[in-house]
Amino acid sequence: MSGIAKEWFTAPEIAALRLPVLPTTESALTRFANRKRWRTARDSAGAPLARRRRGRGGGWEYHYTLLPMLAQHRLVAAGMAARARDQAPRAEEKGGGEPWDWYDRLPEARKAVARARADAIDAVAALWRGGVEKNTAAALVAQSRGVGRSTIFGWQRRVAGLARKDWPPALAPRHAGKTETAEIDPRAWDYLKSDYLRLSRPSFVSCYRRLALAAGAQGWPMIPSARTLERRLHREIPPAVMVLCREGEDALKRMYPPQERDRTGFHALEAVNVDGHRWDVFVRWPDGTVGRPMMLAIQDLYSNKMLAWRVDRSENADLVRLAFADVFRDFGIPDLCWLDNGRGFASKMITGGTPNRYRFRVKAEEPTGILTALGIEIHWTRPYSGQSKPIERAFRDFCDAIAKHPAFEGAYTGNKPDAKPENYGSRAVPIADFLAIVEQGIRLHNARPNRNTRVCQRVRSFDEAFAESYARSVIRRAGEEHLRMCLLAAESVRADGRSGSVNLLGNRYWSECLVPHRGQALTVRFDPDRLHDGVHAYRLDGGWIGHAECQEAAGFADTAAAREHARKVKTFRRATKEAAAIERQLSIDELARLLPEVDEPPPPQTKTVRLVRGSLAARPAAAAAAAPDPDAMSEEDVSRTFHAGLLRLVEAADED
Repeated sequence: MSGIAKEWFTAPEIAALRLPVLPTTESALTRFANRKRWRTARDSAGAPLARRRRGRGGGWEYHYTLLPMLAQHRLVAAGMAARARDQAPRAEEKGGGEPWDWYDRLPEARKAVARARADAIDAVAALWRGGVEKNTAAALVAQSRGVGRSTIFGWQRRVAGLARKDWPPALAPRHAGKTETAEIDPRAWDYLKSDYLRLSRPSFVSCYRRLALAAGAQGWPMIPSARTLERRLHREIPPAVMVLCREGEDALKRMYPPQERDRTGFHALEAVNVDGHRWDVFVRWPDGTVGRPMMLAIQDLYSNKMLAWRVDRSENADLVRLAFADVFRDFGIPDLCWLDNGRGFASKMITGGTPNRYRFRVKAEEPTGILTALGIEIHWTRPYSGQSKPIERAFRDFCDAIAKHPAFEGAYTGNKPDAKPENYGSRAVPIADFLAIVEQGIRLHNARPNRNTRVCQRVRSFDEAFAESYARSVIRRAGEEHLRMCLLAAESVRADGRSGSVNLLGNRYWSECLVPHRGQALTVRFDPDRLHDGVHAYRLDGGWIGHAECQEAAGFADTAAAREHARKVKTFRRATKEAAAIERQLSIDELARLLPEVDEPPPPQTKTVRLVRGSLAARPAAAAAAAPDPDAMSEEDVSRTFHAGLLRLVEAADED
């Protein structure tokens, strides 16, 4: 390699060269390198293009191939950078193989020795090409480098027949140091490893003492010293195996670097993640009981902004649906949702109908959950895995910035049993005061500037990043019917028999739409934190009736409230009368006039007569005198009289 050419440059060196397209100050160039991610850049073979600078001051050095093309041409033209033929062999030029694999694992000091030896051979070749006799050239180079001439010849024999690019592995020092190891009986070695590699994590000293006792009892040969066996144990057993056997699977999992997920591909409200957090603060609930509240929060994955949160005694499905109602009402409907498989989230009313809900049996006839009905794609995360849920990072901030608020002094419980403060349990914060301070703390969390995320870039706050993306994104807005789906339901609330009003949790609700349902059992949906905003009334078959407003109780001597109530009553009565007038278009006289007159019907006529029982001789004289004379009767009268008498005889026989 040429003596004046170099490949690696620091940020001050690059800035001082005033190259095209690049900043000319160290700070600006450092920011430029961070934006371009120079420190993590690699070439096509995977070799790093940035490295820590050795020597006083430290810092970073960058390979000149990271620079823009114009800057690279300027460096090469000025002789400041190594030309392609002088560069150290790249990974793709090495050709791979065992020698290069061995060379890559060597420390930098031994690699530097190999490069120095190659430079010495090049110097001898340069002198020889200049006319200096070969032995003289080797002697001159050996004298300048403090080695013998035969050493130079030995290096030349090592690289004989090799290409210039393959010299470093052949010239690197190959001394291995001390390789002898003390002998130990295999049974004793197995005993030591089995005793030491336990989850109880015994000390090596105690394991060695037990090994000595076992060796004496079993007649094993003399064992090496404790220090020798401890070094051999840590040298031969892989670190991952050591951690698994002595610290467990969780510690082994932490040895593998977590996956870094880039969320810049989302936009605001496209994806959210949800989780619950148990506060380390004692609060006093309205019924006088004391406990640690549970908060359920929803976070935007793009900006990390906390969108909504609700607090209750425990994590439940009602808490989940109310928190999502806040998001739907204030921002809109997200497309993706990450949540863990807890009972509150996997409830049928929340995620019912989701095919991959790995809790309870998914049935075809089960009701559709709120998130499923709104077309939100569900992604389940592993429980107790903070790496899967970025919201866990926000909860850690809350533990320091909110749970340790001065207003909570004496009510803070500590984050684990052995971290309780001295004044543990000395007081409990009223739930109303707790909620007010938490709300302020979350607002400050969202508004804090210069956030160190890929989206905020150490400049913006979560609020600003969310607002900027939200303004230019397509958002699904939630309608009133979507919001009603998320409210709590109170079953079998009976409407008043006279007015139709509904009493719920000490409040009275009424609307004109309830009047037709007086005395009926209804279902109302409501927000327990916004009871004065009214309730939504439903029939028992699920049909929506309407929204009923809260009727606040007024003071007995409050004349203004009395006048307002009288005005509302008067308005209601007038509107009802107008509606009745519209329905009744005809007066009473018009109704009577339109009715027809009814005539008396004629008397009915019979078609048959009944004969009187008995003979003419037995009849009274008056009756006989009244009987018609047969001689004076016509033939038709005789026939009619005969048939009538015959009919009466038949009827008389039937009666007997």
